[in-house]
Amino acid sequence: MDILISGGAGFIGSNFIRYMLSKYPDYRIVNVDKLTYAGNLKNLEDIEKDERYRFYQVDIANHDALLEVFKNWYGFDVIVNFAAESHVDRSILEYSKEFIDSNIVGTFNFLEIIKKYKVKKYLQVSTDEVYGSLEQNGKFTEKSYLKPSSLYSATKTSADLIALSYYHTFKIPVIVSRCSNNYGSFQYPEKLIPLMITNIIEGKKLPVYGKGLNIRDWIHVLDHCRALDTLLHYGKIGECYNVGGGNEWQNIEIVKFIIDYLGANYDMIEFVRDRLGHDYRYAMDYSKMNTEFGWKPLVSFADGLRDTIEWYQKNTDWWQPLKK
Repeated sequence: MDILISGGAGFIGSNFIRYMLSKYPDYRIVNVDKLTYAGNLKNLEDIEKDERYRFYQVDIANHDALLEVFKNWYGFDVIVNFAAESHVDRSILEYSKEFIDSNIVGTFNFLEIIKKYKVKKYLQVSTDEVYGSLEQNGKFTEKSYLKPSSLYSATKTSADLIALSYYHTFKIPVIVSRCSNNYGSFQYPEKLIPLMITNIIEGKKLPVYGKGLNIRDWIHVLDHCRALDTLLHYGKIGECYNVGGGNEWQNIEIVKFIIDYLGANYDMIEFVRDRLGHDYRYAMDYSKMNTEFGWKPLVSFADGLRDTIEWYQKNTDWWQPLKK
C-alpha cells in the first residue's frame, strides 16, 4: 500500500508514520509537510533513511506544489490528512489567516486533486472541538450538532463538511475521524501537558487559564494511531467516527499530577486570564468505533502521562531549542 500523509512532521503525524512503518513492512509512505513552527523533521530522524519513506516539503495550500507530488508518485492508495494549524490561542491572537489556508484551502486542494488521481480512501483527521462545548453531563456522539466556538474549530468544521460534500457529490471516498485531546512524545511544547512538564524542568511558572476547571478528554497518541489504522483499513466510506480516550480531567488536576510526579511545588502555578471563548468541557462517545471494530483505548492515563513526563525529561535536546 502507498500512503500519502500530510503534516507528517507534526506531533500526531510523525507518531502515525512511525507506527505504520513498524507494523506494516510492505507499506510505503510519502510525507508532505510545510514545516511550520510545529513541524519538525527531528521527529522522524530514526526513519528518515528507511527506503519505504519519502519526504517532500510542500504547503498543501499550494495546489500546484501538491499536484506535483501526485504526478511524481503516480498515485496513492490512501491519503491521511493531518496537516492543520491547531493551536487555539494562535487562532485568537494573530495567526488567523494561516488557519484558513491550511485547514480549509489545503483540504479543498486534496479533494480536487483526488477527482483526477483516484484513491481508495481519504481520511480527514479532525477534532472533538467541532462540536463546541459541553456542560457537566453528556458526551459528543457522531450525531451531535456542530457548534465550533473558535476560529480553529470553525476551520476544522468547514474542512469536515467540505470533505463530506465531495463524498456526496463526487463519490470521493472520504472518512472523517474526530479525536479528543492527544498527549505523548514529540508534542510541541505550547500545549498544556508538555508546557507544564518543560516549565517545571526549567524552573518556570506554570500558567493555568482561569481557575483550571476546564475539562478535557485525553487519549494517548498511540491509541489514536491505532484508531486511524483501523479506519484506514476498515472504516466505512462517507462516515464520521469519534475517537476518545475515556479520560476526563480538569486542567488543574493534570498540572498537579505533573507537579507531584516531578517533585515540584504547587506555588509554581500561576492562574492567568482565561482564554477568550474558552470551552468548558469536551467528552467523546466512541461506542461506534467499539461496536463496529472492537477498538478502545488501551493506554491508561496514569501510565501514559508518566511515560510522557519521562520522555520530556530524557529529550531536553529536542524541546529546549523549540522553546527558545
